Amino acid sequence: MPRINRIGILTSGGDSSGMNAAIRAVVRTAIFHNVEVFGICRGYEGMIDGQFEQMYSHSVSNIIQRGGTMLKTARSKRFMEREGRDQAYTNLKNFEIDGLIAIGGNGTFTGAGIFDEENDFPIIGLPGTIDNDLYGTDATIGYDTAINTVVEACDKIRDTANSHDRLFFIEVMGRDAGFIALRSGIAVGAEFILVPETTTYIDNFTRLLRHDWRRNKTSGLVIVAEGDDCGGAYAIAKQVKERLPEMDTRVTILGHIQRGGSPTAYDRVLASTLGYEAVNALLEGQRGVMVGIIDNKVTFTPFEKAIKHHKDVNHQMLEMSRILAL
Repeated sequence: MPRINRIGILTSGGDSSGMNAAIRAVVRTAIFHNVEVFGICRGYEGMIDGQFEQMYSHSVSNIIQRGGTMLKTARSKRFMEREGRDQAYTNLKNFEIDGLIAIGGNGTFTGAGIFDEENDFPIIGLPGTIDNDLYGTDATIGYDTAINTVVEACDKIRDTANSHDRLFFIEVMGRDAGFIALRSGIAVGAEFILVPETTTYIDNFTRLLRHDWRRNKTSGLVIVAEGDDCGGAYAIAKQVKERLPEMDTRVTILGHIQRGGSPTAYDRVLASTLGYEAVNALLEGQRGVMVGIIDNKVTFTPFEKAIKHHKDVNHQMLEMSRILAL
């Protein structure tokens, strides 16, 4: 494999706290190895439009504590077409870039895999998504910050729930995966946690709610992942109200607050480690893989496996959460 003298780095898809820490690690590790780094703004869209800018050590000063991504991000429909990918490849060649590090999730790695196949171009991926739904890593960049944000919000809502004897339905992100709902739900002592990985039987759910209230519960929190099969928090709360009209219910949608904010210490260290390892992997000749950490060990998972292999929530923890909420 020819020596890599220049690499590009981009963030794609949804933003997540810790991306800046990963960018910082990539830039400074590459510079340590005498490799030039070019930041690509707005993900694959910027790669098509030629939005390349050389980065130096000072370019990433004072960003480790910032949420979002200094390189901006976007979802690119043009990159799904061969014409867009061909233009992106031309731009990489014009800037004499030899390898790419892409930070993102499923869509990012799908595009990276196709791009590598078509152009024989080395790419290393970093798992940057709050959903934690990528196979091949115990945690994704931004996940820990997101669940801590949810916990902080739910603790405040709990105060109001207790004060007014109300049942709050709190919707968190997780269209296809319930990792945020499960972890944050356990942390806040939620009475119920509803996730896409399990079926929600509304009649059984309301029966359990009635049982709890007969046991002198007067308030509570139900954490609902947005992808639950019964619908989001509003739909579920409406069905519960129809069956239990005596309950005072409220709905809170946390939304994009879960994506932003200063990353936790865990996310900063995770992102820094993965960024450092990504550069080393690229220089050692690896390609088409996502860098992750499993059981405190660095792992390399092919893009196809990271995307297609299902990562399930811990069903034993779901059962535990219900027992602890009794």
